[in-house]
Amino acid sequence: MMNLFAFLSILLSISSSLMGVITLLRSKKNRIGITFSLFAFAVALWGLGGYKSSTTNLEEVALFWWRIAYIPVIMIPVFYYHFILSIARVNRRICNYILIAAYLLGVLYIALNLYAKDLFLGEFKFLFNQFYWHDWFIRKNILYLIFYISFYWFLLSYAFFILIKEFRYSSGLSRNQLKYVILSSIVGWIGAEGCFLPDFHIYIYPFCQLFIVVYPLILTYAVVKYRLMDIRVAITRASAFIAVYTIVLGIPFILAARFKAWFIDYMGPSWWTAPLGLMAALATVGPFIYIFISRRAEERVLYKQRAYQNTLKQASVGMTRIRNLKKLLNLITHIVTKTVKISYAAIYLFDREKDEYILQVSRDNGKISLSKLSSDNPLVTWLMVKREPMVYEEIKRQMEDNTNVTYKFLEENMRHLNAAVIIPSFLEDKIMGFIVLGEKISGQIYTPDDLNVFQVLASQAALAIENAQFYEEAKEMQDQIAQAEKMATIGTMADGLSHQINNRFYALSLIAGDSIDTIKMTDTSKCTPEVREMIDSINHALERIQVNVMQGGEVVKGILKYTRKGEEKFEDLTMDQIIDGTLEMVQFKVRLSEIDIVRDYPKDGPKIRGNLIQLQECFFNFIDNAYDAINERKAEMKEEGYRGRVVFSTLPKGEYMEITVEDNGLGVKEENIRKVFTPFFTTKISARKGTGLGLYVINKIITDAHKGRIAFESEHGIGTRFILELPIAK
Repeated sequence: MMNLFAFLSILLSISSSLMGVITLLRSKKNRIGITFSLFAFAVALWGLGGYKSSTTNLEEVALFWWRIAYIPVIMIPVFYYHFILSIARVNRRICNYILIAAYLLGVLYIALNLYAKDLFLGEFKFLFNQFYWHDWFIRKNILYLIFYISFYWFLLSYAFFILIKEFRYSSGLSRNQLKYVILSSIVGWIGAEGCFLPDFHIYIYPFCQLFIVVYPLILTYAVVKYRLMDIRVAITRASAFIAVYTIVLGIPFILAARFKAWFIDYMGPSWWTAPLGLMAALATVGPFIYIFISRRAEERVLYKQRAYQNTLKQASVGMTRIRNLKKLLNLITHIVTKTVKISYAAIYLFDREKDEYILQVSRDNGKISLSKLSSDNPLVTWLMVKREPMVYEEIKRQMEDNTNVTYKFLEENMRHLNAAVIIPSFLEDKIMGFIVLGEKISGQIYTPDDLNVFQVLASQAALAIENAQFYEEAKEMQDQIAQAEKMATIGTMADGLSHQINNRFYALSLIAGDSIDTIKMTDTSKCTPEVREMIDSINHALERIQVNVMQGGEVVKGILKYTRKGEEKFEDLTMDQIIDGTLEMVQFKVRLSEIDIVRDYPKDGPKIRGNLIQLQECFFNFIDNAYDAINERKAEMKEEGYRGRVVFSTLPKGEYMEITVEDNGLGVKEENIRKVFTPFFTTKISARKGTGLGLYVINKIITDAHKGRIAFESEHGIGTRFILELPIAK
């Protein structure tokens, strides 16, 4: 007949079997999972044996199933001890010796249980008018007492000692995980010891089987999820479960025991259907009562946690309105550290130029973290593939239980980043960066709810960061466009300006010429030497004015020639024509005396088919950029005897002339080489910083207007080389 102990036993067998299978499937290669699965299956077998032995009135059948049930009873402490060793970092040598001894003794006790009945278990007694139970006092078998004391007191006590020791020296997430194991161990120990009480004539009904049901539930949470919930939630749910199901299962049995005679009078032989029906009804509403009570209890326990999660959700909504990137990043770290109360927070963003994730901002409390991570770092690859938060303790445990070297790299990088958790920030399929969070100051774990909120925050942050980056880039580009438009406006004004300037030059020339003629016609023979010397000085000054006026006119003429669009016609040109015209103009911007211009090409080489004005504009930019790079190298490298040089060389290649323009300036850094032809990109750092349009325009002139090709090579600290291919004149 079904009784409470039988019901709890079959419930224990089913739940433990399911937990063992789930754990084994989720942790096939994990030592912790395997040892826990052995433990769960042993508990399941104990539940099955308890159910079968307590539902029969035949002593022989009950004795058979009790002997089956005692196989797991013997091995449960051994499997538990093995499980504790798999999660603890202890002196393996001593503990392993004890483990081997425990397994050997367990095999010996099982053999005695099966084949030497009188030496181990002994006799059984019918208890509580429901089932047979072992009675040690009938035979007082010393081997059974040795087994009980050595396994259920000494071995379990030592395992618990290891657990407490591990807990004392742990911190953060690991410490909270161990709380699960400690809590479940206490619950399970109470349940196990309670089942031994009737053996020694302490006749308390084994309600404690319910504790053994709860025991693996808590452990499964810890093993399978390993960060499922705060330990307070585990205690709350376990308490609610025990309270609800004690009432659900206890009331029908109390009524049956108290009013059995009354039920028999009114219902006859079927009296048991009344308490059984009540049990079925209560079992139906029990889960709903449990959910309601546990949810209300969790709301009270996790009030502060829910509060900061709501704060983070609200903050994530308003981030997209912030346009200043630095302000945005500081705000994110400030909100997270202050709201969640964590020891460290940092944000890394992807830098396309350097192909690295660069530390942008941190609130570190004196901690030193990595300043950057390369895009091919295993940690970055892991985040891109998994697309979910990384928890340090989980990675560390995987490293200890897995031979895959990837986990070692991941653990090392997370440790150097001071990361308890890393939250990736994705925008569609692109990872913008990641948020690094240190441990909570309270020592509590990051719950799944926490991680979900952080993922929402990271997603909103990605959008806000992209908006801020776009706004800053657009603002910078607008400034560059305005500067370019200003320069273009000056160019369009060149005709009018040159006319006005030439008029002034012409007036100065006339005034100076007239003054010189006047001096020449004046008789200075009667003047004193001092006066004659003064007149000579004035005459010399006027002549200098005339010379400079002529040079100024040439400058204006050159500017006008450079700024005018020029004719679209193409003509046959020599290299000297292009370079001579270029030098005429560039000498007013560049001090040609400070560098060497080398023409390394034959004078009688093939001519080029091109537009003279456009090609002079290209070569003007080449010399101008080379001059800046040469000065940067002088300032940065300070090399003795260094002198700048620009070399022009040619090499006919079929229908094209390959022209090389090479300088020995500072050169361009590797990460910037691919961007030199991008509009508004510039490497100039002086006050004369360019607009970044020069090389972009050159590329258009060579490739679009002349149907040629242009390539760029550079090595930082060595120099730069432009390679042009222009059509040869036919």
